[in-house]
Amino acid sequence: MQFLTEIIENKQVAPGYYFMKLSAPEVACRALPGQFLHVRVNTGTYPLLRRPLSLHEIDSKHGSVSLLYQVRGAGTELLSQKTAGEKIDVMGPLGKGFNLDFSGEEAVLVGGGIGIAPLYPLAGGLISSGKSVTVLIGSRSVESVLAVDKFSAIGCRVRVSTNDGTEGLKGYVTELFEDYLMKTDVDYVYACGPGPMLAEIEKSCAKRQIPGQVSLEEYMGCGVGACLSCACEKEGTDEKKYLKVCTDGPVFTMGEVKLNREP
Repeated sequence: MQFLTEIIENKQVAPGYYFMKLSAPEVACRALPGQFLHVRVNTGTYPLLRRPLSLHEIDSKHGSVSLLYQVRGAGTELLSQKTAGEKIDVMGPLGKGFNLDFSGEEAVLVGGGIGIAPLYPLAGGLISSGKSVTVLIGSRSVESVLAVDKFSAIGCRVRVSTNDGTEGLKGYVTELFEDYLMKTDVDYVYACGPGPMLAEIEKSCAKRQIPGQVSLEEYMGCGVGACLSCACEKEGTDEKKYLKVCTDGPVFTMGEVKLNREP
């Protein structure tokens, strides 16, 4: 579904990170945690391609959805300059979202950087279904730690790691995850972030036979499976087979696709 939607709010929440709320009742009533919007950031031809942005809030009661995004280039820079009342062209909701059904009670959600964005509606859904949720947030420094208060407010336990040690554990969120697994029994894991991070999370889970899902961050062209720019290799096959992140994902079961293990 492609349509024009009005911006309710667009504000900076941390250096280089923005929160945008959109009036989109059609999306809010049927979107699932883990899905995304494909956003046209300008009315002209530059940038040509849309930007895939995870749904960060889904409010069916008020007919709005929100995006949490990082300024990474010209497209998101243009998006950050939009103001309330302007209209933007979006497609969505797109992609396959998270499956919230799993055996057991203890879920751990691991977000690296902007990978925390799609985990908030997921956490809300899990909490509503009676699950116990711990959220591990990884960031470069305290200035870019996102959404701690929001997760805590809905009943999640939250732990933080920063690369420079200015907040929480000093180190990567994968180290925080390993430390948590050594002390706590976990039934299921959800993770979103850079490929190398997801590969380490998947490796830790496989070692302990903990099931889970990963949400991939990939560049996309069309967002609907036609251009194949986001194809990723399927795991466990003798010949190379590919899945499309935009339509087969962005959420995959751990072990379903080959993750980027290079730093």
